[in-house]
Amino acid sequence: MGVGFFALYLSITLLLRCLASQQPNTDAAFVSEFFRQMGVVPSSTNGNSSQVCSWRGVSCDGQTERVVSLVAPGFGFAGPIPEITIGKLSALRVLDLGDNNITALPSDFGELSGSLRSLNLSSNEIAGPLPTNIGNFKGMESLDLSRNRFSGEIPSEVRSLSSLRVLNLSKNSLGSSIPNAILGCVSLVAVDLSSNRLSGSVPDGFGATFANLSTLDLSENEISGKMPDISGLNSITYLNLSGNLLRELDLGGIRGPLQVIDLSNNQFHGLISQVNTSSISTWSSLVYLDMSMNELTGEFFSGLGDLRSLKHLNLAFNKFSSQEFLHIEMPSALRYLNLSNTNLTGQIPPGISQLHDLKVFDVSQNHITGKIPELSTGNLQVIDLSVNNLTGEIPESLQQKLSSMERFNFSYNNLTYCAEKFSPETLISSFIGSQSDCPIAVNPDGVGSKGSKRRALKLGLAIAFSVFFLFAGLICLAVAWRRRGRSWAIKQPSFKEEQNVSGPFRFQTDSTTWVADVKLATSVPVIIFAKPLLNFTFADLLSATSHFDQGTLLAEGKFGPVYRGFLPGGIHVAVKVLVHGSAVTDQEAAKEFERLGQIKHPNIVPLAGYCLAGDQRIAIYDYMENGNLQNLLHDLPLGVQSTEDWTSDTWEQDNAGAQSITTEGMTTWRFRHKIAIGAARAMAFLHHGCSSQIVHRDVKASSIYLDSALEPRLADFGLPFSYAPPEFSEPENASATTKSDVYGFGVVLFELLTGKKPIGDEYAGDKETTLVSWARALVRRNELTRLVDPKIRETGPEKQMEEALRIAYLCTADSPSKRPSMQQIVGLLKDIEPATI
Repeated sequence: MGVGFFALYLSITLLLRCLASQQPNTDAAFVSEFFRQMGVVPSSTNGNSSQVCSWRGVSCDGQTERVVSLVAPGFGFAGPIPEITIGKLSALRVLDLGDNNITALPSDFGELSGSLRSLNLSSNEIAGPLPTNIGNFKGMESLDLSRNRFSGEIPSEVRSLSSLRVLNLSKNSLGSSIPNAILGCVSLVAVDLSSNRLSGSVPDGFGATFANLSTLDLSENEISGKMPDISGLNSITYLNLSGNLLRELDLGGIRGPLQVIDLSNNQFHGLISQVNTSSISTWSSLVYLDMSMNELTGEFFSGLGDLRSLKHLNLAFNKFSSQEFLHIEMPSALRYLNLSNTNLTGQIPPGISQLHDLKVFDVSQNHITGKIPELSTGNLQVIDLSVNNLTGEIPESLQQKLSSMERFNFSYNNLTYCAEKFSPETLISSFIGSQSDCPIAVNPDGVGSKGSKRRALKLGLAIAFSVFFLFAGLICLAVAWRRRGRSWAIKQPSFKEEQNVSGPFRFQTDSTTWVADVKLATSVPVIIFAKPLLNFTFADLLSATSHFDQGTLLAEGKFGPVYRGFLPGGIHVAVKVLVHGSAVTDQEAAKEFERLGQIKHPNIVPLAGYCLAGDQRIAIYDYMENGNLQNLLHDLPLGVQSTEDWTSDTWEQDNAGAQSITTEGMTTWRFRHKIAIGAARAMAFLHHGCSSQIVHRDVKASSIYLDSALEPRLADFGLPFSYAPPEFSEPENASATTKSDVYGFGVVLFELLTGKKPIGDEYAGDKETTLVSWARALVRRNELTRLVDPKIRETGPEKQMEEALRIAYLCTADSPSKRPSMQQIVGLLKDIEPATI
């Protein structure tokens, strides 16, 4: 009986303790309720699941059992953080909920301000502005809100975070300029604001404020003006300002133990020689230097050879003056060297062979002459000597190494090589314009030596087979010509006639014909910029598009057909076959594709790659899941293109996996303003942000696409223009300029605001036949309310929409000189940005 009584007593005691631990208004109850509402079953570290403090990711104070740390990255939390849960953990010091699918913070989150020291909400789906009560977290030491969907400005309340050491707001959609208030965060050690939409200049006094700053990453924004003053950053080791609009270079003040400097893809101009020897003497720790894709002039700065720790050097694509390659000293520890398109002349210096650790060697697109020297090939993985004036043989040791390398290219030189060592695919992709002279070129003394008979036999067989296939090809061509002669004799339309053809635009030749003309599909490379190590070929394109079958056809516009496909690895692409691409040579086409592939901006459809298949030039784009603005405004339902107007390129959608746009979403002033300012930013980048100015030439609604996150993206720049401005009526003025782009944008802005098509729509009884003439007349008469699309009229401030109409009016001025620049348009649109709800 005593044993039974003791067991009953023990059971009741344990039950009471369990109940006590889950009492309301305790940390255990708050955490338990958080897990329950977020739909995640907690796991215990010691098997006692009833004790919250034993749950994985939960740490408690041993004496008070208060929760002091909740570290739960990748636990599968989804949706908004519920009220009266973790916001009530008044002793919480560390909160890490990164890599989940959290969408919003609770209103009581600010109650953690007294205790929280480290907050990590990275890689979630939290949208909207940064909370203004962030300034209440005065004891915060680490704040990571990266990889979310935050928008708006960085709040000025950050000035109160004087204890903050780590600030990471990267990969969001934050805009405006970096506030002066950030200078209040005097304890900062690491700052990462990369991949946002920050503009303006860096606050004055930035360098003098942060004496302890070691990491600064402001890359992939729209920051302009002069390079920030970093003379006071005595502890800086990592500096990344790449992918901005900075122009004035100042490296004289760089001090401290710098290891990484990345200034690539800006607009830095002037003489590189301003990097003087005294500055370089302070770079003894430098490991990584990238100043590529700028507008730097003059010759390379002297003293490069003194950078004993430098392993990565990239100065490609600048405007340097002509300089002898032989006179440039190279750091002995280099592993990566890219001097592509830097105006190098003369021969490759023999000293390159002493770089034993070199893995990447790219000096393509220069004026280098002479022979290729013997190279240290032990670690070499990438070599690109294409588009130079090199002559002679490729060294035997290098030829032997090529089969184990990741990438190599000797095209467009006057080199000789041994074809026996390479596959047909390799010959076509990496030796274009070079000459196979094997075995004589490799071993001129071996003509009468052992094995010469065998090589002669191979040569004879090759000639015999070539003659056979030549005759066979001629016979097939004659038969095909005869079969098609009757249909061709009826009419062969000229280019001008094709442009006016009604119904679906017909490709110049049926796809089955030109596809058949591409021999050895597996030997024609497909270049995918983001995956240079994957050996895609034209055969993969054929498989992805079912041999360019009508079933995969998305559109047949006036620039050529567009097909949808999946490349190996699930890469979703849109494949555009350019109708008149054969007008340029392979070298010219490849160079232009490579240039366009380097253009990156959050509001531009990226060129993913290209293929040169016979006479065809094929552009490969990232697939845009939500169609284009033409479909959105004028075709219903979303993603179903209109078949009545085949004069513009549109991409058909099946909407699988695409984010749907509700009626409330697409018919709001906020959404249409978002499209307008996104397209304007893209055009401003093309006009003012690229190393060489790009005129789009085809600004229209069907050139603006919507990605999976419904962000606007501009495509098809460089193609013939669509909405012709008034000045094009005079033949001597009919050339595209940035001002003609502005006119096209004005037409699109009128479309967004009125919901009407540029032509062919009815304009409320007015006699004008176009949207522009009708809208401009009403603006002049100040009858702006008649213009606004009734669908969006009640969804935002009327004054903002009227001001947007005036912006469109400015853009479509008859005189190009009276039209604003795209940079000015971005500023005007930002001034009327709807307030964030």
